[in-house]
Amino acid sequence: MNSSLTLRASAAALVLTAAMAPAVAAQPDDPAARSTIGVHARLLGEKIVPHKLSFQNTTVGGLSGVDRDPCSGEYVMISDDRSYLQPARFYTARIKVDAGGVHSVDFTGTHPFLQPDGSVYPPASAGDGKAVDPEELRVDPRTCRYWWAQEGDRPKSASEPVIQPSIQFADRSGAYRGQLRLPPQYEITMADRGIRRNKAVEAITFGAGSRVLTSAVEGPLIQDGPEPTVEHGALIRVTQQSRNGAVLGQFAYPLEKIFAESDPSSPWPPDTGVASILAFPGDPSRYLVLERTWVAGAGFKIRIYDATTRGATDVRRMDSLAGQRVVPMHKKLVADFADLGLSTVDNTEGMTWGPTLRNGERTLLLVSDDNFAEDEVTQIVALGIR
Repeated sequence: MNSSLTLRASAAALVLTAAMAPAVAAQPDDPAARSTIGVHARLLGEKIVPHKLSFQNTTVGGLSGVDRDPCSGEYVMISDDRSYLQPARFYTARIKVDAGGVHSVDFTGTHPFLQPDGSVYPPASAGDGKAVDPEELRVDPRTCRYWWAQEGDRPKSASEPVIQPSIQFADRSGAYRGQLRLPPQYEITMADRGIRRNKAVEAITFGAGSRVLTSAVEGPLIQDGPEPTVEHGALIRVTQQSRNGAVLGQFAYPLEKIFAESDPSSPWPPDTGVASILAFPGDPSRYLVLERTWVAGAGFKIRIYDATTRGATDVRRMDSLAGQRVVPMHKKLVADFADLGLSTVDNTEGMTWGPTLRNGERTLLLVSDDNFAEDEVTQIVALGIR
């Protein structure tokens, strides 16, 4: 992430040098695309939720997605606790935010997500293939039910069960109400195909007046090329579907390079990907995209981009992007958290539109996933967007 990818007028092709990488065609100078990109963000304020806050016999933490509920005016946040501390669940909260900042975060309720048989999800350690890894939640603008995405699990060994990713529907108490048919590329399949471990469906959003559900995988599919390094980025897939699961379009989104070298003494490799995607009201082709990166010794890098599918190649019928000539989505940097003056830059993974301010700015609320770790925080950040 040493530099943001900007619109380019060059007609030459930018070819990634990695052996498995796709050939990325230069982004054309498209006046229509340029006219939809160019928002700006400023910090309104932030609030830190007490670490491991106890609420209704649960531990608040792992908040990896947030959405505003149009039926109540409250916010709904999903926890990525894989039923280790308590059953996989979501929270509701009143968040008071205005031009003066984030004034309060008051939790009002929590419910577990239920399986089709009405039981809670077991912990991943149960090894029965029924566990889930919750990552994102959106409130259905039509029904105010919850659509939530979970990453599943590509096992480390053949003796462990495969848990497929899913996007499920739940009522407001967490009861199971159905599941969206995912595109075939999102399945965990053979060793050399499909979604990487812990890089599955991390981001979903409603757009086009709730007629379209857009999802993004966190990292590149195995067959699409290598993961980002400090030398090159990667392409991940963004898919637009109808409410009944029909694929309307699929596009390549250009993920940034790793922004710093990792501490060589750390056993943990860099972790990067798209953590959240948010549709612009009234424009089904335009999104805010949240890229989250962690590097040992360097910490977190959080960036928000304004991106559009307009002019991008529809890749839904491409089994692999490797070696293919692809025009990716246009994108432009909106905010780098390192430049906002926050008390800390942490593991931010969720974002949603908030209320419109009197000056015409739209608020954007973001939440960080503390991983229930002592050295991380649950941080609510509010930005003004214009």
